[in-house]
Amino acid sequence: MSNQLQTLRNNAMAEFEIKKSRFIGAIYPCKTQQQAVEQLNKLASQHAGANHLAFAWRIRQDDGFINERCHDAGEPSGTAGRPILAPLEGENLINVVVGVIRYFGGVKLGTGGLTRAYGNAAKMAIEQAGFQSWVEMTEFEMEVEYSELQSLKYQLKKCNGQLINQDFSERVTVKVLLPLSEKKGLVQKFKTY
Repeated sequence: MSNQLQTLRNNAMAEFEIKKSRFIGAIYPCKTQQQAVEQLNKLASQHAGANHLAFAWRIRQDDGFINERCHDAGEPSGTAGRPILAPLEGENLINVVVGVIRYFGGVKLGTGGLTRAYGNAAKMAIEQAGFQSWVEMTEFEMEVEYSELQSLKYQLKKCNGQLINQDFSERVTVKVLLPLSEKKGLVQKFKTY
């Protein structure tokens, strides 16, 4: 298990069949609970004939708290949502939602079989997506002289930051987005902040 928070590199889906039941795991990035629900609604509409759509998400709040939620979607308690959430916790993934669709094949899997199937669908989707280290970003405004604007753009590029907005008056007021760990260094280079 990684101590470093991680997030998705890209969306992914994985599918397998066990005892005639079809399981489809899908993983998506999301920064808010609303985005997670929207992704799940899209998944549900794409698979309107499915018997179950169990899910789990882990979303980092602005205060650092990680909001976790899982749902069994009518399966026996603890056999779907929790096994989907477990690999998200194990990989320390945040800002993701995983939905697992089940098309029932007529053969009951039992609680152990369901737990393994839902967990495997989630793990397979996670492996397909791949992940990367999560970096806390900050957005703020600062003022610079016209003569400093090119230097600021160069410094932002060096630290994986970006210029979001610029307003020209006596000086240039800029809104920047950059990794929080880089803010202090950037501000020191442009003392008029």
